[in-house]
Amino acid sequence: MQDITPFPRWRVEYAAEDDKDSPFYGRTYNDMMCKHRIYNYYIHPRWDGFGSETLYLKILYADYDENYCIIEMIGEWNDTLHNDIAILKQKVFEPMLDKSIYKFILLTENVLNFHGSDDCYYEEWAEECREESGWIVLLNTFDHVADEMNHTGLQHFIHYGWQFNHIDWRLHKPKTLYQLVEDCLKNRLKGMVRY
Repeated sequence: MQDITPFPRWRVEYAAEDDKDSPFYGRTYNDMMCKHRIYNYYIHPRWDGFGSETLYLKILYADYDENYCIIEMIGEWNDTLHNDIAILKQKVFEPMLDKSIYKFILLTENVLNFHGSDDCYYEEWAEECREESGWIVLLNTFDHVADEMNHTGLQHFIHYGWQFNHIDWRLHKPKTLYQLVEDCLKNRLKGMVRY
């Protein structure tokens, strides 16, 4: 798994460790030493830990003028055993909300499993985003992960599903990806796109 690296192409435009408003500001990396593991497999050292035992991420881009961020994730999202959403909300999402980020694009194609508990933290996070006309979108979610999220009731708070699984985000610049996601949301909300 150490071959799966956070998407590097946007680093010339943004690096979370250099952004004073990022929760990961000042973080340093040793590209020669892997320390984080998922299922006993070491992952690439550029993934950021935030307190979860099984889930890691990388803020690939943040735009404080347009109020959005793009975050790539890897691992097992486990609210049942590790309460990952509570840690994510406290350590990553709330500090970003405090800096006027309220539109979240989460790239979840490397989220291998989801184990839900309840939807309280998701509801709270979604309400905080909606207060500022924001939203939360997951791109490229595995079907079995989406099924478990549906079972937990997350579809009431987070946008994901087939219409968000056909965006080849790597082909785009961050601003173009943001606009594509906004267009999908507008179409969905107008009823032009089937749920």
